[in-house]
Amino acid sequence: MDSIDLIRENLERSERIVLSRIEEMQEHCMVPPTARGGCHTLWILGHLAYIEGLVVQKIALGEPNPLADWAEIFDGAEVSSLREAFPPFVQVLRACRNVRRETLSLIRSLSETDVDAVSARIPAGAEDLFPTIRSCLQYASDHWFMHRGQLADCRRAAGVERMWF
Repeated sequence: MDSIDLIRENLERSERIVLSRIEEMQEHCMVPPTARGGCHTLWILGHLAYIEGLVVQKIALGEPNPLADWAEIFDGAEVSSLREAFPPFVQVLRACRNVRRETLSLIRSLSETDVDAVSARIPAGAEDLFPTIRSCLQYASDHWFMHRGQLADCRRAAGVERMWF
């Protein structure tokens, strides 16, 4: 198996596992994970979509992030607890699926050599994190799994049953 195939499998697996947990939280998407607030499910969903557009489209490829308008609400310094501060859940879910679909389409078009190309727009200070297209694609997968713990806290706070896998 080539490493690009492993990255593709990781992207598909992270989408399947994480989105199944998020979709079950639609009715509880604004429940904060702690009594002191925090990153609720709707924020996590939008954050995953926004960051994937940032890392894959902008950093790796040098293209605009298709969700650049979401920077303040899904990657800003504060997480709002006000429902009206966010787009509707179904819109955010659709955008998230679209960004992942674009990432998977991209990876299917690349060769093992292509993914070793230097990322087009590496932010200052992130040279070790995003040096190549390969590293950006793997980050996209890893990032979804990094937020599973927050989702588990949101589920617990909402009284939604724990998912084991």
